[in-house]
Amino acid sequence: MSDTSPAGSAGTPDAPDFDEMTRDIAEVPAVEVIVTVAVNLMSAAAVKLGLTEEGDTYKDLDEARKLVTALAGLLDASATEISSFHAAPLRDGLKSLQLAFREASIVPDEPGQGPGEKYTGPVYG
Repeated sequence: MSDTSPAGSAGTPDAPDFDEMTRDIAEVPAVEVIVTVAVNLMSAAAVKLGLTEEGDTYKDLDEARKLVTALAGLLDASATEISSFHAAPLRDGLKSLQLAFREASIVPDEPGQGPGEKYTGPVYG
């Protein structure tokens, strides 16, 4: 048997300290976690819609549809849990992404069939 510890164990200086990470996340309010996840989904969707400085380099409407739908579902499910202070700008961002998707799509979805519209209802420009 070897005296060396397995790679990634807590004894090595470059290994993550999962106990400390668990304590850190335990101190974060749920609203902050929800908002952070929503912002990450919005950012990823914007990239996939080609709305960043890189333009169409990473554009992928299939991926964008998934991200926008996930964002709409998260906002719908958490609407009663987060205040309107947090929810209003997130809903505005979601609507902007939905409209951007409509503009970017060669074959437009029927009203109510676009990404996330099963949660938000039809989005019109």
